[in-house]
This record gives sequence, structure tokens and C-alpha cells, in this order.
Amino acid sequence: MAVQSVGHTPLRFPEMDLRPEQELALLCRTLFHEGYDDHLAGHITSKQPDGTLLVNPWSLAWDEVCAGDIARIDKAGRQIAGRWEVSPAVTLHLVLHEHRHGAGVVVHNHPRWGTLWADAHRVPPVYDQTGAMCQREIALCNEYDGLVAERSSASAVIDALGSAHAALLANHGVMVIADDVPQAYVRAMVLEWRCRQAWHVEALGGGMPMSDEAANTVVRQIDSSPNGLEGVFEAMCRRVIRADPGVLD
Repeated sequence: MAVQSVGHTPLRFPEMDLRPEQELALLCRTLFHEGYDDHLAGHITSKQPDGTLLVNPWSLAWDEVCAGDIARIDKAGRQIAGRWEVSPAVTLHLVLHEHRHGAGVVVHNHPRWGTLWADAHRVPPVYDQTGAMCQREIALCNEYDGLVAERSSASAVIDALGSAHAALLANHGVMVIADDVPQAYVRAMVLEWRCRQAWHVEALGGGMPMSDEAANTVVRQIDSSPNGLEGVFEAMCRRVIRADPGVLD
């Protein structure tokens, strides 16, 4: 039976009015809960309209970052704001932003399940709907041969990445590229979900991955939806804020 309109227009989802620093702090917190939690490791850059980059500080774990902790660097990597210093490994981001001008947000860390597949030099199959969301090519960067603080190592990673939006860095970790912070959350979350589910399926003795056609259908349905995946990041942000309102300070 068709749903009858009664003149009421429901809202899409509770939108949030966040400053860029608050948004980045919440991205750190939400991704920590997804498994991006390797002690002090990992860095995120968020490109601003003036060309500068917001970046999380080196000295804080992702689950304790607040908006007031976010630093700012220029295109050359010089820190121009922030009370805490940033990681020297942010060189990877600087090189990527130079080569991928459309990259708004870059995430690098060593999440539990993604790093397992990176250690195995294998790209995990897609086994379920969530793992197929934002389905894109995942690059496997075997060229990594040192700390990404070295510009030569960072350049090798960028070359291997090609046009992909996500990469497994062999024997190291993962990298995710997105247009903005909400998209970065979804892509990073989906990558870790896909890696975790694939590991468990293989631990069971193997399974049947989704066909490319089925996986691509999921993406098409999401892309054609009026709301797509909007609201996912906001929902996870509200969870973080309920637990610790100080994240916004």
C-alpha cells in the first residue's frame, strides 16, 4: 500500500554545526573506536580553504584529542598554530596533498585488522554489505621501505596509490583519502570493517565473497539515495559527545 502524504516533511538527520577543529577532533575520537588505536601513532590532515592543513598533535592518543589540541601547518609542513607539536611523519600527507589536489582529508594509522592484511601483503575480499559501502579500489603499496617521514618513502607510497582512495601499506598500516571529514570517517570505517570481517571469515575456513556486481550494486544504491551515507559520522559524533562533551573545547 502506498504511503499517503499528510503534509509533513521529516528531517533527514540531526545536523551538527561544528568548527573545523571540532570536526577533526571528533574524527580522531570516532576512528579510535573503530580500531584506529595504535598508541600515539597515526595522523590526520584536513585541508582548509586558505591552503593550510589542520592536523592532530603527535603527543596525544586519538581518544583524548579535543578541538583545542588541533594544530595547523602550512603547505611546507611548518607549524603555525597549536600548543602541541605534530608528527614528523606528516611528510606523507604533504606529499600526497601536493600530488592529489582534490584530497581534502588524509588519514594514516595502523588499525588492528587493516594492518594484519597489510602485513600479509593481501587485499581483503568483500564479504558483506557494509564492507561494500564506498567500494573503491584498495591499493597495496609494497614499495614502502622506511618511515613515511622520509620524503622518498612518502613519494613511493603516493606513486603506488595511483587514483585509489584507500591503501594498505605493506608491513605498516593503512591510508585513506577523502573529500571531507564525514566521508573520511565512512571510508576508514568501511576499510577496517572489511578487513575485520574477511579475517574472521578466513578463520572459519573460508567463505564466498560478494561478486563485483553485487558489491557495485550496493555502491550504486547508496550513491542514488537522496541521503546516501549522510548522518553516519554525525551519529558517531553524538555518541562521543555524550560520553565526553569536553571534546568540543
